[in-house]
Amino acid sequence: MLDELTQGIKPPYAVAMVVNRVAPTSGKPGDKAIILPDGTMKGWIGGGCTRGIVLKEALLAIQQGKPRLITISPGADDINREGVVAYTMTCQSGGSVDLYIEPVLAKPQIIIMGRSHIGRALCKIGKAMGYHISVLAKGVDKITFPEADKVLDQEILDPTLISEDTYIVVCTQGENDDIALKQAIESSAQYVSFVSSIKKANSIYNTLKKQGVPVTQLARVKTPAGLKIDAKLPEEVAISILAEIISKVREEKNPAAKSPASTLNMDEYFINPVCNIPIQKSTAKHIIKHKNKDYYFCCDGCKVSFEKEPGKYEIA
Repeated sequence: MLDELTQGIKPPYAVAMVVNRVAPTSGKPGDKAIILPDGTMKGWIGGGCTRGIVLKEALLAIQQGKPRLITISPGADDINREGVVAYTMTCQSGGSVDLYIEPVLAKPQIIIMGRSHIGRALCKIGKAMGYHISVLAKGVDKITFPEADKVLDQEILDPTLISEDTYIVVCTQGENDDIALKQAIESSAQYVSFVSSIKKANSIYNTLKKQGVPVTQLARVKTPAGLKIDAKLPEEVAISILAEIISKVREEKNPAAKSPASTLNMDEYFINPVCNIPIQKSTAKHIIKHKNKDYYFCCDGCKVSFEKEPGKYEIA
């Protein structure tokens, strides 16, 4: 069933599975669903507030890169187990359900532009870490970079190689530096670093400025590449670059960086102000108009709480 659900879908996404339940609940042990960052859910793990809670926790799992175990029950306030996220079942039908949610993330891709010794070390160590490695340079071959997933004997950077998880390291070291760096800067990669001394980098930057590359684009290049660890050997430089990339990867998964709901299509979803759970507007059980604004609820409990104190939950 899981293979059918994930067919044709690329990471990131999360897999949610019902692992236990106490009737009455519509989700049964073994039921599965996959959740995409935009809120799309394929499969079945239950309806009502369960669906919204799973959506919220799945988005957090994707953002943080960590699995989570959640329990939804009328007595959730009494549950205090380490590693378990507890939610109160607000549906009046009662019942409880436990679910395990696991994120499936895209592997970071490093594009190495150049065939230098540092590039070789970066390829070897990066692949050992499980990263997808592509090497791009004129005259490069698989013998020199045996660990690489892709070895491209060319100078032109194909835009289709770039994804949101791509990190470019320019380590041409004297072989058409300006051509490689210009392409990297103009790409959509979120991280570009240049293996070079400050003096040499400034010289290349002046060349690129004359070619019309804006200063704002040059400013996003990290040079010298890598964290400052007084690296000397190619392997040491490679480790410092990878450490910097790891830092960027972790930064992007920082839960404080943005709200998980920021990836949702808010024309389709509404954040329930009572429980802060996203509700798909088309499947909402209740819609209440308050001060010319529609409020959507998936269950009776939140609706009743809102009706008692609407001012408490008003959205500006």
